Amino acid sequence: MQDLQRAIEQTDPPRPPHETLPTMYDLPSENPEEPGLPDEFHYLQPQLLSATLRLANYSADEVFSVGDMNLYYDVRHPTRYKRPDWFAVVSVPRLHNQEDMRLSYVVWQEGVNPFVIVELISPGTEKEDLGETQRGADGITTSEKLDVAERRTKALEERLTALGIDPNEI
Repeated sequence: MQDLQRAIEQTDPPRPPHETLPTMYDLPSENPEEPGLPDEFHYLQPQLLSATLRLANYSADEVFSVGDMNLYYDVRHPTRYKRPDWFAVVSVPRLHNQEDMRLSYVVWQEGVNPFVIVELISPGTEKEDLGETQRGADGITTSEKLDVAERRTKALEERLTALGIDPNEI
């Protein structure tokens, strides 16, 4: 893994994030200090979501859905990630660059935010899942994470509506 604190040469005009920020090959895809799945349902439910996801305007090849994968989302803090129980991204092929399985999903590398994110609530992590805990190591509470997800969902709904697509029919 490359040194993520290296200086990035400034150019005029500035280079795009996918050229200057770490890629999925540079960022960790596992955190050995995080516990595994809390129960069998956390293993089965994301599989069920992926198996049953059908979007009217997208073929299966245009949708990436996965469970328990690191999701890097903040270009200002490139090592900050979340590991949702399941998420789906539209207009992104299943394989990265049509050839590699993804180790992580890196928003600035792909250029597309997740369409939907699911966090399953489990007894052992219920307070954290509901945002009732202190700030995590990344400095963000779960409720703040959900607020970000809700704002992004609202923005996506507005974009779809502007394109003449009813978000409720997808």
